[in-house]
Amino acid sequence: MGLFGESNNSFLGIDIGSSSIKVVELKKKQDKVALVTYGFSDRLADNYTDINKIDIKAITTTIESIVRKAGFSSSHNVVSSLPTYTVFSSIINLSGNLGAKDLESAIQWEAKKVIPLPLKDIYLGWQKISDDGLQKKSSFWSDNLAKMKLTKAEVAAAEAKPKAKTNNKVLLIGAPKNLIKSYAYTFKTIKFNLVSLETEIFGLIRSLIGSDKATSMIVQIGANSTNIFIVDKGVPVLSRSIDIGGLSITKAISKNLNISLEKAEQFKYDLAASSDSSAMPKMISDIVAPIFNEVKYILEVFGSKEGYTVEKIILTGGSAMLHGLPEYLSTMLDVNVVIGDPWFRVAYPVEIKPVLEQIGPRMAVAIGLAMSEFDKQDS
Repeated sequence: MGLFGESNNSFLGIDIGSSSIKVVELKKKQDKVALVTYGFSDRLADNYTDINKIDIKAITTTIESIVRKAGFSSSHNVVSSLPTYTVFSSIINLSGNLGAKDLESAIQWEAKKVIPLPLKDIYLGWQKISDDGLQKKSSFWSDNLAKMKLTKAEVAAAEAKPKAKTNNKVLLIGAPKNLIKSYAYTFKTIKFNLVSLETEIFGLIRSLIGSDKATSMIVQIGANSTNIFIVDKGVPVLSRSIDIGGLSITKAISKNLNISLEKAEQFKYDLAASSDSSAMPKMISDIVAPIFNEVKYILEVFGSKEGYTVEKIILTGGSAMLHGLPEYLSTMLDVNVVIGDPWFRVAYPVEIKPVLEQIGPRMAVAIGLAMSEFDKQDS
């Protein structure tokens, strides 16, 4: 059920980042998900880091410009993302004989312990975690952008079952109500049908991991920060963020080569596109060292504490294709490191494959968002 009405077979995934906006339109054709078109802008007028001061005018103007220039269809059904840094996420364990109503009450109680804001100011979403991962393929804020609730039938079925002593593992996510309302107003302003909201990590899981149940790490190198996630059976079980991203690398290149930021940015992309097999330049490896150190720390702590083994590291984000980065991390960490391919579940004309491979890392969240409604239809 969409927020403002029923959806059809075409959806836009819109990823609103701190300095850019990415839009992807996907359409269901028989049993395949196909690319309709895409667009992005790195010229968002004003970066925002304060969730209370989202520049709605700049965002709506940018989205309208992307949609107009890229030739999107008349479908304006949107799934959008919430920035990682604005969302509270935690896995909680609840033991005891809990029926459906008691479980929801217990979740509310536990939420007070892990969310550092009054719950009256938070929209809560939660899903139970089974041995195979999350029980439902559903967005956390797809029903009036409020908390996910059990249907009457589910409540009745749960209450009718014998209350065996059990452990309930629950993924809890909370987002500020003022942020949710700002997003709802933003899309209403440009007459887009906001079907649902998701956190960035679920878009990444959908586009980069799919149904793979192996334990993986996703390293998302954005413009201003790098987000690191551990995903097990499709569930984000750990997340960390550090304030180093593509802009830090661009500034380092600018300083070392004494060139403008614009030329440094172009140099970075030219280097990534080069067929030269030489190692990563030292000026870049010095800047990404904190990312490496954080990844190494997480692998060591996560492995020893939880008993998991990360089978591969997936790089994504605008700076994921830095020259020599996968090889550098793989050698230093002794783990398989790959650049994620968010198009692997999407049909598209073969002649544009080289272009899509180049822009794929920066479009991964948007692609996963656009896929979400199709996954729910198939579940």
